[in-house]
Amino acid sequence: MRPIHPTSAETQVQIGAKLRSSRQAQGLTLEQLAAATDLTKGFISRIERDDTLPSVPTLVQLCQALSLPIGSLFEEPDVQLVTLADAPRINMGGIGADERLVTPRAEERVQVLRSSVEPNGSGGDELYTVSCDVESLHVVAGEVDVRFSDRTTTLAAGDTLTFPGRTPHTWRAGDAGAEIVWILVPAAWSGSR
Repeated sequence: MRPIHPTSAETQVQIGAKLRSSRQAQGLTLEQLAAATDLTKGFISRIERDDTLPSVPTLVQLCQALSLPIGSLFEEPDVQLVTLADAPRINMGGIGADERLVTPRAEERVQVLRSSVEPNGSGGDELYTVSCDVESLHVVAGEVDVRFSDRTTTLAAGDTLTFPGRTPHTWRAGDAGAEIVWILVPAAWSGSR
């Protein structure tokens, strides 16, 4: 029979990676953090590798030195899965394209679209713009021509083209069609505009 409450071994919290990423994001070395906390570099390294669990006072000391709320170490990340089969169909204006939103609708930081494009499917004859800061187009399969006002770039499977958002452009798949992933930063319909 299973115990009602999990044992500590089953619920050991992994905080090392969060501490390390916070330290690195601030440009601090292990030596600098050690000096700020009066802990040894080796001890902090062991904490960051989850080789040892610090006492509560030591954890508070580290969090204060990193200006990191202690509770953030124990928060579960907001992970959301969108399978291609469940991804909603959307219409971004592609002709001959089955366009699906593969990031959550509420996600405003980035928007990822997966397009299955029929042979010679396109974004239309006229150049258009998308309201975002950065747009990337990755070709999974097939070939795609991306036309700008001054040039055309041909992409093959595995190629990625990144350009500033709001740049007038259009695109056309080759004779075999294409599978395309579009990445828009921030999401084209985010409230951050």
